[in-house]
Amino acid sequence: MEANALTANAAAAQLDVERVRGEFPALHQQVHGKPLVYLDSAASAQKPSAVIEAVDHYYRHDHANVHRGVHALSERATNAYEGGREAARRFLNAESVSEIVFVRGATEGINLVAQSYGRPRLGVGDEVLITEMEHHSNIVPWQLLCEQTGATLKWVPIDDRGELLPDEYQRLLSDKTRIVAMTHVSNALGTIVPVHDMVVQAHAAGAVVVIDGAQAVPHVDVDVRAIDADFYTFSGHKVYGPTGIGILYGKHALLEAMPPYQGGGEMIKYVSLERTVYNDLPYKFEAGTPNIAGAVGLGAALQYVKGYGLDAIAGHEHRVLEYARQRAESTPGMKLIGTAAHKASILSFEIDGIHPHDIGTVLDHEGVAVRTGHHCAMPVMQHFGVPATARASLAMYNTQAEIDALFAGIDKVKEWFN
Repeated sequence: MEANALTANAAAAQLDVERVRGEFPALHQQVHGKPLVYLDSAASAQKPSAVIEAVDHYYRHDHANVHRGVHALSERATNAYEGGREAARRFLNAESVSEIVFVRGATEGINLVAQSYGRPRLGVGDEVLITEMEHHSNIVPWQLLCEQTGATLKWVPIDDRGELLPDEYQRLLSDKTRIVAMTHVSNALGTIVPVHDMVVQAHAAGAVVVIDGAQAVPHVDVDVRAIDADFYTFSGHKVYGPTGIGILYGKHALLEAMPPYQGGGEMIKYVSLERTVYNDLPYKFEAGTPNIAGAVGLGAALQYVKGYGLDAIAGHEHRVLEYARQRAESTPGMKLIGTAAHKASILSFEIDGIHPHDIGTVLDHEGVAVRTGHHCAMPVMQHFGVPATARASLAMYNTQAEIDALFAGIDKVKEWFN
């Protein structure tokens, strides 16, 4: 699915949400005596049985270190680990598994690019361009890089709907721009960024593009070759996989030209006291014993999502989000933060006179889990002049009935504080 709009296929596709819900064990519990309504998947999604069972099977039957043994368990572990890499390649439509690097998550992926690609290449007079809606993980690494190299950090502003200003983006791009780093979907606003068009413009200016896809991959069909992304990274735990595992995609030629990010075992072909010959891609960037179980679980998660189809998932989530938006707009005293024309999964809001933390606390006692705070996006909060928001974030397992439970909880919040 093109990243900047909901396609007709997605709008028409149907998801058997009751079947989906039956496959997520954590959803079937009570919190404070109320049925759990989990609306915090942008922070971390729940896990289906297919992922839990894949990790369990690995630890029960196949655990051994990978790439380093000729015995049966090591071979099975290696096959399962590399199977996760191949699942990620298919999920992103990368050309080769050599372009798929296992990392701890999107944060490490961005830091790897900043330090291994950016640090040797940038200097005084060069510029890095980000956006005002970035997660801190796509701000701080570039600030560090600029401090280290003398390069200058610039950013594309957003408007009061939470959309990037395209004229400002075009104005800020120049022959000094070396790296453009952008989110695909905003974690605080839900805005879907038109990454393909922005990549075309960045490449025309001679810049390399890094895309933070952490919030996109559970909701948007990502094709890194169609986008023409130079680097694309995401975290497994937001797409129904384990924590502590993620993917960095990079074009082969770029990764090949980059020095290792860390040194140690696995990332070498030959070591003497005088010199080291580094391993081939992608292993050059995977020093030490990896998160094998995480890779196995991530592979299972990506296959799970593909099994239902991102068109069906996106269509279902869009309908639930639209229902929530309509409820919000008819609720007195409630203000939405982020009203972009193209959104995915996020309903950020405030209620007149009530601090978001108080909103979250009351909702929790009603069994409704939302996130409150700045969502690691302080510049977004500063733009809208708020210290924090309450954020309900959707996944493939959420329903309109759960949105009704959210708004019943909001009524309770207003009773408490008004």
